[in-house]
Amino acid sequence: MIANDPFARLPEAAPFTVTSTTVADGAPWPPAQHATGLPGGADVSPQLSWSGAPEGTRSYAVTVYDPDAPTGSGFWHWAVADIPATVTELPEGAGDDTGSGLPEGAFQLPNDVRSARYVGAAPPAGHGPHRYFVVVHALDVDAIGIPADATPALLGFTMAGHTLGRAVLTATAETPA
Repeated sequence: MIANDPFARLPEAAPFTVTSTTVADGAPWPPAQHATGLPGGADVSPQLSWSGAPEGTRSYAVTVYDPDAPTGSGFWHWAVADIPATVTELPEGAGDDTGSGLPEGAFQLPNDVRSARYVGAAPPAGHGPHRYFVVVHALDVDAIGIPADATPALLGFTMAGHTLGRAVLTATAETPA
């Protein structure tokens, strides 16, 4: 695993708190949060709760990103945009094929397997531990203004000028050789 920080070159943002009943910060993902096809894997998005967002927050976005994937650009597992500022929690499984657990107005972008849903962890066997940055982004706009078929990278680029705060929880996963 390399020590790259995916936020090192982004504009600074006020910290706030994100927690999960699914996984503790720094702990391994439970099996259900792994990709289908791995033992116990079910592609179930984690439960998330957040608090302490900066004043002026008008919406949120949630992303799950693995910077340790052997791609040169990491791997986006989930991206949700336009979560209303009144929402401070997503239930486990909100990132299913339909987004049925998402609040009205929020939408999922296609991840790196081009599916608009959460896709679980699946580090290559023997590649070592991977970090999964689960991030709630507090934004100064009601809607980020990108199309539903945009990439998570475009979401990140567009959010850069609108991010007031960032709450980060890091999960891990490793597939033995």
